[in-house]
Amino acid sequence: MSHQCRFCSAPLTTVVADLGSTPWSNAFLPDAAAIAKERSFPLRVMVCAECFLVQTTENVPADEIFNADYAYLSSFSTSWLEHAKRYAEMMTERFGLSAASTVVEVASNDGYLLQYFAAKDIQVLGVEPAANAAKIAESRGVATKVAFFGRQTAQALVEGGVRADVTAANNVLAHVPDIADFVSGFAILLKPDGVSTFEFPHLLTMIDGIQFDTIYHEHYSYMSLLAVERIFGACGLKVFDVEEIPTHGGSLRVFAQKAEGARAVTDRLLALRAKEEAFGLKEMATYERFGTRIEGVCEAFKAFLRQAKVAGKTVAAYGAAAKGNTFLNVCRVNADDIVFVVDRSDIKQGKLLPGSHIPVYAPSHIEAAKPDYLVILPWNLTEEIVKSNDYIRAWDGRFVVAIPTLRIL
Repeated sequence: MSHQCRFCSAPLTTVVADLGSTPWSNAFLPDAAAIAKERSFPLRVMVCAECFLVQTTENVPADEIFNADYAYLSSFSTSWLEHAKRYAEMMTERFGLSAASTVVEVASNDGYLLQYFAAKDIQVLGVEPAANAAKIAESRGVATKVAFFGRQTAQALVEGGVRADVTAANNVLAHVPDIADFVSGFAILLKPDGVSTFEFPHLLTMIDGIQFDTIYHEHYSYMSLLAVERIFGACGLKVFDVEEIPTHGGSLRVFAQKAEGARAVTDRLLALRAKEEAFGLKEMATYERFGTRIEGVCEAFKAFLRQAKVAGKTVAAYGAAAKGNTFLNVCRVNADDIVFVVDRSDIKQGKLLPGSHIPVYAPSHIEAAKPDYLVILPWNLTEEIVKSNDYIRAWDGRFVVAIPTLRIL
C-alpha cells in the first residue's frame, strides 16, 4: 500500500521505523474485562524525500484521541511548570509585552503556561480541544476556547477582535494530522509584527539517542528544523531564531514571524541549519539506520528482565507516560515482567496500561511493595524522579533507565 506525504503529497518510500501494531498510547484500560475489546493499530514511521517530514503512516482520527477524557494534564510535572514560567519571563522581556499585549496559546491544556502571563496583567487566551483541561484553565482565570486550531478557528478569532502579539504552541505541532492548515492559522492570527513560538521534540536528538519511545499514534509528525522551515515557508511564516532546549529529551523552540516580517535571521538559526546538515538529515541513509538500532535497545532491556527474574528480583516502573507505553509494547513486555507501574496522576491510577496490561498505582505503592528495581519510563524526567523517590535505597532498591542504553543507577 503506497502512502503520500501528509504535507506535500509526495510518495513516501523510506521507512524510518516499523514498530508493529500497538494500542493508542493513552488508551488506558479501566479493568481486565476491557482487554478483550482492546484495539491495536500499525505504528510505522516514514520520511518524505521531498520535504523531509518524518510521519506516521496511519491517520488515527484526532477527535477520537484528544477527547473530553484526554489523560494528559501538564501541571503534574513541576519541572514543566518551571519551564513555562521561565518562558513567560523571557518572552515578556525580549518582545516588550505589556498590558496592551495579547498572548494566545494553542493546546493550552490546563492553563499551565498562560497563568504566568496573566499574572503580569497581559491579556491571554487559550485554545484547547480537551474540555476537561479547558475547564481547569478557566478556574485559574485563563480564558479558554474549546476548539481544534487551524485556519478556520484563527479566522473566527480575528473576526471576534483577537489579534496576537505572541502565540505559543508547545508539543502540539507533532499532534496535528493536517499540519498545513494548523500552521497557516498562526499566520492569520498574528499582528503584522507578532511572533509565534513552537516547541517540539527535535528529530535529531530522537535519532541520535534512539528515542523510539517518543513515537506513538498521537504523534503524527517528527520534526527537524529542516522540515519545519519548508512547511512554515509554504504556510505564510518564516523562522528567524531557534533555541535548543532540554525538555522531552531534547527539543527545539522555533521563533517565527509573518512571511513579510522584518526580523533578521540569528546566528543560532544558521548554526542549527549547519548542525542538521552535518548530522545527515538530508540523506535517507541517516533515517534508515535509526530503525535498525531499536532492536538492540529492546534486547538489552529484555536481557535485564530475564536476569532479574532468575535472581528472584521484582521489577516495577515509574511513570505511566505515553512514551513508556510505546517502549513496553515494542519490547513486548507485560505484567509478568513488570509487576506494576506508579503514576502521580489520579486519572491513570487503578487502570491498566494499554497493550502491556500492567496495573497502575499511586506512588505510595512503591513503599508498600518495596520492588528491587524501579524502571523510569519517562527517562527525560530521571533527575526529578530519582530525587523524589530516593528512599528506595533503604531496601537496596535501584533505578533503571533503558534508553539509549541500559543503565542501573
